[in-house]
Parts: sequence; C-alpha cells; structure tokens
Amino acid sequence: MKVSYYPGCTLKTKAKNLEESAISSMTALGVELEELPRWNCCGAVHSLAEDDLIHHVAPVRDLIRAMERGSSRLVTLCSMCYNTLARANRIMREDEVKRKTINEFMREEKDYRGEVEVVHFLNFLRDEVGWEKVVERVKRPLDGLRVAGYYGCTLVRPREVAIGPPGHPEILDEFLRAIGAVPVDYAGSNLCCGSYQIVANPEAAVDAVSRILGGAVGAGVDAMVISCPLCEFNLSGSQKGLLEDGRISREVPLFYFTQLLAVALGLEEGACRFDLNDRVAVDLLRSRNLVHC
Repeated sequence: MKVSYYPGCTLKTKAKNLEESAISSMTALGVELEELPRWNCCGAVHSLAEDDLIHHVAPVRDLIRAMERGSSRLVTLCSMCYNTLARANRIMREDEVKRKTINEFMREEKDYRGEVEVVHFLNFLRDEVGWEKVVERVKRPLDGLRVAGYYGCTLVRPREVAIGPPGHPEILDEFLRAIGAVPVDYAGSNLCCGSYQIVANPEAAVDAVSRILGGAVGAGVDAMVISCPLCEFNLSGSQKGLLEDGRISREVPLFYFTQLLAVALGLEEGACRFDLNDRVAVDLLRSRNLVHC
C-alpha cells in the first residue's frame, strides 16, 4: 500500500526521531509513505482571523501537491501540521467565497476544492492498517510499561477536525494496548502545553507544563507519548527547572508514539533515533530490556 505523506518542517530537523521511526514502522507494516514533491511549510498555526485568507495559501498549496498526484488522502504526523492542513481543507470544501479568493491568490496553481482528505497518522493506523495487524506484527511487546498518551490541543480541537471525541479521546489508549503497553489515564492529557507562549510568556507556558507533568507523575506513569514537536520542546525543556523548583518530583520520559511503535515491532534501534531523546527516556527502555543503546 502506498499513501501520500506530508512531513512538515520540524520532522526534517529537530524531530527526525518522529519521522524516521514512523517511516520504518510503516515499511514493516507494509505501507510506503510517499513524501509529497515540492511541499512547503504549512504555516504551523491556523489563522483565526476571518479576513486573513493569505495565511491559508501555504497549507492549500500542499493539498494541491497531493491532488496533482491523484491522491485522495494525505497522511501527516505532526499534530500542528495536521490541524493546519485539515482546517484549511474545510474552508476550501465549505466556504465558496473564501475558496474563490484563495484560489485566485494562486493563479499559477490548479484550482482546489477540497478533493483531498487530510488524515492523521494515528487514524491511518487504526482505520487502514488496523490494530489487529499491529498486534500481529508486534515482536517486542511493551509489557507492563505504564504510558500516558498526551494529545495536547491540536489533535482534539476544534471538534470538526478532532481525531477523536474532544473531551474523551481514546485512540492513543487503543494504540498503546496494541503494542502491549498499559495506557494510563491522568489529568492533563488534552491540556495545552503553552505552545508558542514558551517564547512570548514563558512563565505561563511552564505553569501549563507543570500541570500536565504533575498529573502524569501523580498517576504513576513510566512515560508519556506525544505527536507534536512543539509539545516535546515544552514538556522536555521545562522539566529540569520544574524539578529544581520542586514542582514535579521526578522526570517523565517522553517518546514520540512512533518510536514506541518501532520498538514494539522489533525494528533496529537506529530507526528510532533515540539520540534525539533525553537520556532518561533511553534509560527507561534499557531498564526493561527493550533497547540496548
């Protein structure tokens, strides 16, 4: 099976561990992710201003690239890329006036009317690959590993593009069970990590991270899984200061969910790019004899 794939900018730089583990895992599951040619940054954040249509040009141009390939769907990994692409797609499908204006902005491109479906990797795993196939292919189940799924904002908001019920998403729990881990419910799974406020208002962002990590620690998790490079930056980068301030009692290992998938499928450790994770994450897997790096 082949499917068109949009990587986004950060997966080519700071989050290679998210992309490379995903591509290797999909290959093991019989799926080839075909990277879009000539893709561009999607803009990362969906503009909420009604008249700010120029900011939708970037994601729509990526959707045109998929349409040109004859693709009916476009899979993406990054939570923020998914949210931006999916919301721009809804505008092009549902708002005739805005669609006309945006298409006029791109006179050298083919007109786009929302022909492509934007699909997050987790939904693709569940709906196209299937949890049963994942379970069948698991060679190194993560038995007893207590893992908290962190959705953040952009996977479950707004309702129209959410990958699951906004108040009670379950897809990460389903994924964790499929690879043999124990999903842990905790307060904070769909709270905002502070996003770009880590730059504009860092104290507010760190407060948000403190609530999320504190909820995970209180629930007795071994680790957390995420799908967003910005969430990873905030959750990982704030832990040292929170420990020093006594606001959390211990570090929480963080993984991209695709890394744990690759481990469970028995792939070579190089495919996981653990060199980009904090050492505490690698030490956890080593202590469970899941990796040897």
